[in-house]
Amino acid sequence: MKPDWEDLMETYSGSTSVFVGDVDCTSEDGKEVCSRFEVRGYPTIKYWTSESPKEGEAYNGGRDLPALKTFVADKLAKSCTVTDPADCDEKEVAYIEKMKAKEDGAAAKELTRLEGMKAGSMKPDVKQWLMKRIAILKQM
Repeated sequence: MKPDWEDLMETYSGSTSVFVGDVDCTSEDGKEVCSRFEVRGYPTIKYWTSESPKEGEAYNGGRDLPALKTFVADKLAKSCTVTDPADCDEKEVAYIEKMKAKEDGAAAKELTRLEGMKAGSMKPDVKQWLMKRIAILKQM
């Protein structure tokens, strides 16, 4: 399962709506995370949506790459588009409006700046917001 999981992490590494990660529950830092999210057996796959409880939901589907990709695409991935912001969250809509109001060339300049930040180390939520802004700017 590990190679398929690593492929899934790579597939969604630039996603604006999905973060795929792993935790070693036998490490000191991992023990705390696994306890907090009620992981009891290994390997355990959990996922979160806006409707999930704080400890997440258990994934019980197939563990091969095609099954994992299908689940993520159907259940977790969403796409914010500039032309139809129905799937955009409030923060994305505000960012789209802000960037549309700027002068010509501002979006391209901002895209270059944000692309340069992708390789840096940051918390997952900060990285997710970075990737969302990049996806928006690429559409402008």
